Amino acid sequence: MTLFTWLLRLVIFVFLVLFATQNTENVVINFVLGHQWQAPLVILLLGFFAGGAMLGILSVLSLIFRQRREISRLKRALSREQAALAASKLPTA
Repeated sequence: MTLFTWLLRLVIFVFLVLFATQNTENVVINFVLGHQWQAPLVILLLGFFAGGAMLGILSVLSLIFRQRREISRLKRALSREQAALAASKLPTA
C-alpha cells in the first residue's frame, strides 16, 4: 500500500512540475483603481490556491473549537455522573 501511495505522489508531482513548466507566461491582474500586477501564470494559480485553502481552513476552525468545548463539557458531565453513581453504590453498613 505504501508503494502505491508513493507512486501516486510521484505521478501527481510530475504532473504539477509539467503543468508549471508549461504555464510560465506572464499575465496581468487588474485590480481596483487601475492597479495592475504582472506575474507568471503558475505563481498566480499557486497563490490563489493557497489563499483558497487558507480561507477554507479558517472557516472550519470555529467549528473545530466549538466541538472541542462541547466534548470537554460532556467529559466533565460524564465524570460527575460516574462519581455520583459510584457514591450511590457504596455499601451503607
